[in-house]
Amino acid sequence: MTVALVHGNPESAALWDPLVAELARAGVDDVVRLSPPGFGVPLPAGFPATVTAYRDWLIGELERFDRPVDLLGHDWGGGHLVTALMARPELVRSWATDALSLFEPDYVWHDLAQTWQTPGEGEAHLEQMLGDTPEQRAEQMEGFGVGRAEALQMAGVQNEDMMQAILALYRSAAQPVMRELGQGLSALRTRPGLALLATADPFGGSEELRRRAAERAGAEVAVLDDLGHWWMAEDPARAARVLTAFWRARAWSA
Repeated sequence: MTVALVHGNPESAALWDPLVAELARAGVDDVVRLSPPGFGVPLPAGFPATVTAYRDWLIGELERFDRPVDLLGHDWGGGHLVTALMARPELVRSWATDALSLFEPDYVWHDLAQTWQTPGEGEAHLEQMLGDTPEQRAEQMEGFGVGRAEALQMAGVQNEDMMQAILALYRSAAQPVMRELGQGLSALRTRPGLALLATADPFGGSEELRRRAAERAGAEVAVLDDLGHWWMAEDPARAARVLTAFWRARAWSA
């Protein structure tokens, strides 16, 4: 069975390298990485990079498989997973995400997101970020548990395309957009789901908020104690154990 991975911001598919290696050691070797336009891959001309555009992009990618996949999304990749499966849950056999809380009615965007959502301030912040060298940006990511090789690869593709994608995506997701989208969260109940709760992740809101979203989506909760936003890089072995246990119990045994 195919496992499909979708990363977020400001990332590339290299983020998954340590986890993919651990999955292979566990016997999971049919793994495909799907890169959202602008995030590690070029931003196509005319692509609006909005919440709905990324939803439609992911639906199109999932339609290419000859059978439903086990889908894992992180950060905005996890958000795209949710919006796509609200519309087309039959495209997956199971799903897992760390971003369900974005769709809770009382979710408040974190400070950095609010900066990007503000015209002028968002451009200034991202221009400053891109003004740093790739080595400087990589060092910052290493401080959050990303390996050096993966951090350098991601830093190398943080470019003008990504900057435009970030601004368009976050501005299209300003409240009340996510709150309104979240009214359809129960559609995910039709497929086995896993909510990944990394306790040291500062961007997902409170644990109560994340558990409430998981309940609405009908998802099991896997607590990743002491791991942060890039949990798959900090402890890929633990992440692989959690994921393969879920897939074997809920998806592959079906």
